[in-house]
Amino acid sequence: MHAAPVRANTIPTVTTALRAVESLLMSSGQRTARRNAWTAVLEDRRRAQDRVDAEHVLKAVADHRS
Repeated sequence: MHAAPVRANTIPTVTTALRAVESLLMSSGQRTARRNAWTAVLEDRRRAQDRVDAEHVLKAVADHRS
């Protein structure tokens, strides 16, 4: 049986390269903290969008009653 050929000239994606650099420069705890912080940022953005959507709905209801 022969193994499948492996391409040696595959270029890593930017994400892969950044993760490799991150793993070299930071300890595991720092990586976890950065990912947790980014998750919090995304959640804050989602809540902000939910507030904007709710304001639009409330304004539409108020305009409909007028």
